[in-house]
Amino acid sequence: MSHANHAPAAGPTRRTGRWERYRVTHPFSPKDQAALWGAIAGVLALAVLLGWALDMKGGVVVVAATPFIVSWFEKRRTAFQFDAAGARFGGTLLPWSDVTQFVVATPPDGPHTLIGARLRPGATLPTGMNVPPHRPDMPAPVHVPVLRSKFDLAKMVGKARRYAPPHIQIVVVEPSGERIAT
Repeated sequence: MSHANHAPAAGPTRRTGRWERYRVTHPFSPKDQAALWGAIAGVLALAVLLGWALDMKGGVVVVAATPFIVSWFEKRRTAFQFDAAGARFGGTLLPWSDVTQFVVATPPDGPHTLIGARLRPGATLPTGMNVPPHRPDMPAPVHVPVLRSKFDLAKMVGKARRYAPPHIQIVVVEPSGERIAT
């Protein structure tokens, strides 16, 4: 059964066993694959070691560690995400109260789309957040590049209408100027 909140800012919405969110990931690289297989091998080695040293069933370790590996791997590959907590740029969370607009720019000369956020006046960036260098085609101070093939503006707008606070706008930057995404 679906338990949808009808008020957009009423809190997190749960549907079909998952928290609703919009997420764009980095491509799956050989480095990511090596990290995943390394984590799996480490958990299996720990399971064997605990099984030998404590006469414990190794399957318990594997089952207990699986959610942590999946969560770590998801966070590692996330380029941009918004959910009930706010908007994530890489591993840094911006709370909804600090974000006024999402800005989307697609430079004509590259394979990436830029997703950014404009902040409310007086908002400060979280400690440790890496601010990318200024780009003339991205007017927002905080942004991340994502592959065009991984980005879907219509899906982002739909999810924002349903699950983001009502004050959030999505602005598309084009050579002719800016427009509100519909």
